[in-house]
Amino acid sequence: MSALTVRQVRFRYLTLYGLRWLPTGLTIPVTILLMQERGLTLSQIGLVSTAQGLVVLALELPTGGLADALGSRVVLVTAWAVSLLSLGLFAVADSFALFFLVWALQGVYRALDSGPLDSWYVESTLAADRDADYEPGLGFAGTVAGLTIAAGALLSGGLIALGPVGPVSALTVPVLVAAALQAVALVVLLVLLVETGPARGGRALRASVVAAPRMVGQAVGLLRRSRVLLALVSVELFWGFGMVTFESLLPIRLADVVGDPERAAALLGPANSAAWLVSAAGAAATPLLLRWLGAAPAAGLLRILQGVTVLGMGLLAGPAGVLVAYLACYAVHGASNPLHLGLLHRQVDGPYRTSVISLNSMMGQPGFALGAVLLTALADRSGVGPAMVVGAVALAVAAPLYLPAWWAGRRAAPATPAGPGPATGPAGPGAEPAGAAAGTGPAGGVPPGGAAASAEPHRAAP
Repeated sequence: MSALTVRQVRFRYLTLYGLRWLPTGLTIPVTILLMQERGLTLSQIGLVSTAQGLVVLALELPTGGLADALGSRVVLVTAWAVSLLSLGLFAVADSFALFFLVWALQGVYRALDSGPLDSWYVESTLAADRDADYEPGLGFAGTVAGLTIAAGALLSGGLIALGPVGPVSALTVPVLVAAALQAVALVVLLVLLVETGPARGGRALRASVVAAPRMVGQAVGLLRRSRVLLALVSVELFWGFGMVTFESLLPIRLADVVGDPERAAALLGPANSAAWLVSAAGAAATPLLLRWLGAAPAAGLLRILQGVTVLGMGLLAGPAGVLVAYLACYAVHGASNPLHLGLLHRQVDGPYRTSVISLNSMMGQPGFALGAVLLTALADRSGVGPAMVVGAVALAVAAPLYLPAWWAGRRAAPATPAGPGPATGPAGPGAEPAGAAAGTGPAGGVPPGGAAASAEPHRAAP
């Protein structure tokens, strides 16, 4: 097959990105409610979700190194197959142990899926044209993710409204449809994703496995040498903790203020759809933020603003106030992730790109796991509102961690020509071109049917 053009690479990337997140949109409105329907308490839901974080923490770096050594295609195919398996199990799980296994499988998926698609896009674009501007495509991916998740959430609400199908409950139907869509996405991935580097078949597997630890070690070495990169990946620790508020606690908070769980469930589909539409709008606004403030200052300001929106979700009375704060939270979320991931990509070039993105994602896992346990326990004991206040503080206090990137950018600005090519080392953050969105969309991982990342759209909904 002839080499792909920049336009073809972008088209394939955005197509795969949309297919990757559509199943997530279907499962977001039903995840917490389905587990509750099958007998789990809120604290148990928090505990089973830690399985994802523990598995990702163990596998994130090895799988990132494996992707750098073996190539994106094999790793992504394996990841999406595991996602299909986790969705199928989620559809029938009815006990704490089975749900724990679902989230553990999702952790394997998250670890494998973290970074390879974005890295394939960046490397394939540069292979087609070394001077090509890849940041707009990364920004468009955030918009695509928001739109497809919104469409999936809206479809999920419609399926729930239709009621049960024979012995299948209304909350289970979207999960089955998500599994079918995941199978379609896997087939399309096999067709569209073509490696641009040397062919790496079965003979390369042993060498790749041997090379993976070296890739990981050298990626970790980048953290030791760059305080900018270390600070950026540390943001994920606080981000992961705070995400529990709007990904796991929001349905419970909405049920509290509405006073009727069934009415709250009816609101969740349209609310999630609207949230990801405004997230897409936020991602589309990143070029303006880059022009007005620069990547690092804008990213720091948005961390504070997201904390304020979560504070509103926890303190405002009435469903209207909670939902307005929720939508504002996702608008900020959509704008934040492209900026954050763009800063990460500017810190590394060459064969360690996926490993560094995996390091970033890995940092979010212990944060999310800790938040899932502590915040759900606090919500059970003191109410969802106080738990959201604690999560809001965690989100906001991460803002100063963008200062090293801002300082490095200011030092490098006089000597760094404006341009889209990747930069290596601490000077990278100062080199983003005006008007170019950088990143891949909403951050976080997702249980069955989602993904999570690296900076990815969602962490808590299968």
